[in-house]
Amino acid sequence: MSAAAEPGSAEPTGVSGPRGDGAGDRVIAEQTGLRSGFCSIVGRPNVGKSTLLNALVGVPVAITTPVPQTTRRAVRGVLHDEGVQVVFVDTPGLHKARTLLGSRLNEVARDAVADVDVLLFVVDAASGVGRGDQFVAELLAEHADRTIAVANKVDRLSKADQLPALDAVSRLGDWAEIVPVSARDGVGVDVVRRLIVERMPEGPPYFPADQVTDQPVEQRIAERIREQAIIRMREEVPHSVAVVVDELLPGSGEVTVVHATIFVERESQKGIVIGKRGAVLRDIGTDARPAIEALLDARVYLELRVKLLKDWQGDPRALNRLGY
Repeated sequence: MSAAAEPGSAEPTGVSGPRGDGAGDRVIAEQTGLRSGFCSIVGRPNVGKSTLLNALVGVPVAITTPVPQTTRRAVRGVLHDEGVQVVFVDTPGLHKARTLLGSRLNEVARDAVADVDVLLFVVDAASGVGRGDQFVAELLAEHADRTIAVANKVDRLSKADQLPALDAVSRLGDWAEIVPVSARDGVGVDVVRRLIVERMPEGPPYFPADQVTDQPVEQRIAERIREQAIIRMREEVPHSVAVVVDELLPGSGEVTVVHATIFVERESQKGIVIGKRGAVLRDIGTDARPAIEALLDARVYLELRVKLLKDWQGDPRALNRLGY
């Protein structure tokens, strides 16, 4: 054990589980000497997995908020480097599920553990090792030889406290590597990236060189809206919010028109999301628009509405409708 460009519009090569449906069946023509593979990022909620994904890829692929369980899908981000391609799979935080949605998110995370070349086990070093980390460690125990343990958020620790934090992570399992990291500040990210690249086998590229994620553009837009909604919500409301892009249309001139719906579970939540005289909903749209414009490389007219989809987190049909 040792301590140690904006996305294009090309179609993904098909990515069930971390590699995706049919990955390998439709890969791009092999390039001599290329190394490629998959790396899943796992951990309990709110340890910084999505922030680490964005830092490793170099562009914002996944949304990040202070609220646990923000990630609801296996989000793939692609690192293109000289002679290597790494497909990262960001996963929902493993947790004690209380809803059907929570159970489905846990299934997504568990599926991402199998059939990958490298695993990143992310632990919040500042909060300390807890029962949730121990649960994830037990899940990864049989894969310890291909697991890099990331002690994240070391920027919140003094130098004197970092060594005990690393020791606590080491006691969770016999990991291939343990790396102190601040994904937010970029500290240790290059080390993690190098260790992953070193472990990639020879293989074909799975994505075109200009593509950094397999998420459809509508899904990325919906996530940017949900990100801003979560930031403004308190208590249980963030987990009750889902977003769907209804239409993406060319408008007049160079403006793209986006119509999206924010779904909530209870009637009382509609008023919270809308706010007095529509102020909260207006702020959500205002702050989401720059990221959407950067994604589309166009000016955007964003129209949001709020609808009730009662108790959707426990309704199989509603979850399917929302893409979960």
